[in-house]
Amino acid sequence: MAVDPQVLAAIDGAVRADPANRALRLHLVDLLLDDGQHAAALGHCEVMLQQSADDADALGRKAQVLRQFGLPPAHPAATPPAAPPTPPPAPASPPREAVWTTTEDDDDVISTSDLVDIVRPELTLADVAGMEEVKERLRMGFLEPMRNEELRRSFGHALRSSLLLWGPPGCGKTFLAKSLAGELGLYFIHVGIADILDKWLGNSERNIKNVFDEARELRPTVLFIDELDALGHKRAQTSSYIRSIVNQLLLELDGAASDNEGLLVLGATNQVWDVDPALLRPGRFDRKVLVLPPDQPARHAILAHHLRHSPTDRLDLARIAARTDGYSGADLAGLCRRAVEFALHESVRRGSTQPVTQGHLDAALRDTQPSTGAWFSLAQNYVAFAENREEFSELEQYLHSRKKRR
Repeated sequence: MAVDPQVLAAIDGAVRADPANRALRLHLVDLLLDDGQHAAALGHCEVMLQQSADDADALGRKAQVLRQFGLPPAHPAATPPAAPPTPPPAPASPPREAVWTTTEDDDDVISTSDLVDIVRPELTLADVAGMEEVKERLRMGFLEPMRNEELRRSFGHALRSSLLLWGPPGCGKTFLAKSLAGELGLYFIHVGIADILDKWLGNSERNIKNVFDEARELRPTVLFIDELDALGHKRAQTSSYIRSIVNQLLLELDGAASDNEGLLVLGATNQVWDVDPALLRPGRFDRKVLVLPPDQPARHAILAHHLRHSPTDRLDLARIAARTDGYSGADLAGLCRRAVEFALHESVRRGSTQPVTQGHLDAALRDTQPSTGAWFSLAQNYVAFAENREEFSELEQYLHSRKKRR
């Protein structure tokens, strides 16, 4: 039974404003189930169970959602047998010189929720300007198998997957990852290098384990690991400190100690050639998608997006888009900020609000250079001397066409 989207949005907003209101959240779960949004309902069930682990209503609805995903219901832990009678106390032992404690005994241990961002994005692939070929590859190779439970079961395909987004910086890899999570209606857990690395020996590995454990508790969910080349650098080129982190990451990706069913892991890197080869083997980040600078229609849409809240004159954004080949999304955002600054300065001089004009955009374009040049120069060297050039065939084609356009 379909539910009015405005009603859902209003109740979701009320829950966000009062997250401890159990009755209101439970009502939202029922509405989401009626509307067929099982992944979103599961997320709210998990929040309720975090507040009260024995909440019968939340457990019942969670089991209902898990059946929809073809997963077995989570059974409550069996009651342990009664403990034997307590023996008489042993004689006091002499005091020891020192007592070693583990991180579990440390009162200063930070919970995973305090380390990472956990959100449910409202973005979808429709919000990603341009990049139609990339979006089609993501739909056919990633989204549709995840959405179609019957098709997935008929092929014996598990609800677990990994995907690596790579390419020059500032081209929208994080935005694309969020839109994938939003397209599936799942929680999005964003993990960066600052969330993992710790100065104390063993804490970085523990942080990785805690992040994966929390992602498993919220599944089905999307876990996004940013700057994968920093966390998963080639072990032959790093210290034992980084090698231990890579080993822990491999262990969690394989699900050797836990089941990764329902966990979708996305990674992003600017330098895929620095990622440890073990992370790129089948079952881990074996599927890779190259995210290049936006094409001309995407550049036009990005420019319009960043100027939408500013007063503007009649602008020829198509002309600016045609002259910004090779600019990243971040470069275009900076260009728009620069044009707005010019309009602000002129407004101050004249004493009245002046709109952003074509002259401001042209001046901003002269002041803004593409930041992707250094990356493409480096990438060209790796492509030329790569042992397996087939892995970089798409990038090689782009470099060739880019050279012809100049």
